[in-house]
Amino acid sequence: MARIDMFTGLTDFMAVAELGSFRAAAAQLRVTPGAVSQAVKALEARVGLPLFLRTTRSVALTEAGKQLQGRLRPAAGEIGDTLNEVGALRGRPAGLLRLSVPRIAVDLVLVPVLPGFKVAFPDIKVEIDVNDASVDLPSTGLDAGIRIGHWIERDMIAVRLTPSFRWCVLGSADYFQRHGKPRSPEQLMHHQCIGYRFPTAKTVYRWQFQRNGRSFSVDAASGPIVNDHLAMIALAKASTGLVYTADLVAGRELEEGSLQPVLQSFCMSTRGLHLYFPRRSQTQPKLRAFIDFARQVLHAKRA
Repeated sequence: MARIDMFTGLTDFMAVAELGSFRAAAAQLRVTPGAVSQAVKALEARVGLPLFLRTTRSVALTEAGKQLQGRLRPAAGEIGDTLNEVGALRGRPAGLLRLSVPRIAVDLVLVPVLPGFKVAFPDIKVEIDVNDASVDLPSTGLDAGIRIGHWIERDMIAVRLTPSFRWCVLGSADYFQRHGKPRSPEQLMHHQCIGYRFPTAKTVYRWQFQRNGRSFSVDAASGPIVNDHLAMIALAKASTGLVYTADLVAGRELEEGSLQPVLQSFCMSTRGLHLYFPRRSQTQPKLRAFIDFARQVLHAKRA
C-alpha cells in the first residue's frame, strides 16, 4: 500500500478556507483550480467528511471544515515561525510580518517607522491590518499588534512605543463661541459630545475624569457616535461637538489651534501605545528587528 503524506492537501485546504475561493487559492499557490479541487477532494476522502459547501456562487466551510481550520491555523503559524527562525540563520531577518494597528497608530508609529525599516530590512515584508477592534492574535495569524497599554491582555508581552497620553476634551473655537465652554465635567450633559463605540464590545466609552484624587466617569455621548478616533477629531474640527481623545492623537490640531482644550484640570493620563505579542513570538527575528528599529526611531523623534 502506498504511503500517504499526512500533509498532502492541507496547504490547498487552508488557502481555500482563508480566501473563500478555489480560484483565488489556485492563484496564490500558483497551480490550476483543478489541482486545488482535486487536492481538497482527496483530503475530504481521507477524513471521510465534506469540508466545504460549494455552490456556483460561493464556497463555505462545513462544521468539520471550521474545526479543521481552527486547529490548523495556529499549527501553520508555528511552522511559519520555525521556518522564519531557521531562515534567519543565513543572515538578515526575513519573512512576512503581520501587524494589527488602530488608526491612531498609523501617524504616530507607522509613518515615522516604516520607510526606514524597509530600507534597513528589505527581506521583511510588512502587512498592516488597520483595525480599532480588539484582535486575538493567535487565532488570526497576526504576529503582533499595537494598542493603548491598559487595553492589552495580561498574558501578552507589551513593549512601549510612545510616551503616556493625557486625555483631553477638545472643541473648535466656533463651537465654543456658539455654545460656551463647560467649566466642569457635569456641564458636558448640556453640550453636544461626540461618542466613541468600541468596535468589539459595542459599548460606548464613558469619559473619564478625576477630582480631588478620585476618578469618575461621565456618560457624555449626546452627539454623533462613531467607532473611529480620527473620525471623531474630524467631526470636532467641523464644530459638530466636543471630543474626548488623547493629546498625542490630536497633536496636530492642538498645535495649529483648530481644536482647543477645556476641563484640563479634570483630565487624566494613561499609558501610551505599546506593541504587544504572544510570548512564543518574541524569538522571531522579523519581530525583534521591528521592535528594536521602532523604539530607536521613536525615541530619536522625541529627543
